[in-house]
Amino acid sequence: MLKPGYIFLPHHPTMISTVLGSSISVCLYDRKTGRGGMNHFLFPRREKPQRPTAKYGNVAVAALVRMMINSGATVKTMEAQIFGGAFLPRVMSRDIGRTNLETARTMLGNRGIKIVSEDIGGELGRKIVFNTSSFEIAVLRAERLRSSDWYPYEQTR
Repeated sequence: MLKPGYIFLPHHPTMISTVLGSSISVCLYDRKTGRGGMNHFLFPRREKPQRPTAKYGNVAVAALVRMMINSGATVKTMEAQIFGGAFLPRVMSRDIGRTNLETARTMLGNRGIKIVSEDIGGELGRKIVFNTSSFEIAVLRAERLRSSDWYPYEQTR
């Protein structure tokens, strides 16, 4: 279970899940190496480079791309899927999901990484499950995300 502000690039085929509202997850997959990784960020940009953190999209996307390249991937053979970016007017007054999405698209576009799929926006949260060896991703939409949706799962599921 990938929590906000984290990046994961497993060495072996893995199922990665996360829960999203206005936050974004970028899932990258390299066709050449057959490996995939995911990030989960809450905010669009970290302007002060002194304290970079993967809670910010510009940091999280750049770091995931760098990790993929360091593991043998190439930009030419990488593909991306983007999830999240909901606007929850009952919870927030500003549509940060849209700004998060713009950051993800810009960061990937600037690097020439093709976005092959998106499940974004709207007013529903999402739980996603990513198979890192096949680039298949299941999306479950929910009106209300419970604390038991997070790992370690509670008995109320």
